[in-house]
Amino acid sequence: MARVKGAMMSRKRRKKILKLAKGYWGSKSKLFKTANEAVMKSLKYAYVGRKLKKRDFRRIWITRISAGCKPLGINYSRLMYGLKKAGIDVNRKMLSELAVSDYAAFASFVEKAKAAL
Repeated sequence: MARVKGAMMSRKRRKKILKLAKGYWGSKSKLFKTANEAVMKSLKYAYVGRKLKKRDFRRIWITRISAGCKPLGINYSRLMYGLKKAGIDVNRKMLSELAVSDYAAFASFVEKAKAAL
């Protein structure tokens, strides 16, 4: 039986890793072993980053809503509680967008929440 040499698949696998490592500094973009380590680490960071992104956006939305509430004489937690009691289901993303772009509509939400408290 003929001996199988895996040159083609090995080269293909290495080229794939080196392509992902393109733009890395020094030997991390040239040598397979260091490139492989750097790529594995960067893929791990990318995976974690996709989870952290959701947290970060929620924090931004809450900060924007809170900043919009302060001049209207109510804090963030009271606003959310008031909206819940009033039966208004608006997510934080939309509320923050209203607080930034359409302050009059946001103020009407705040008034409804105050009335429900």
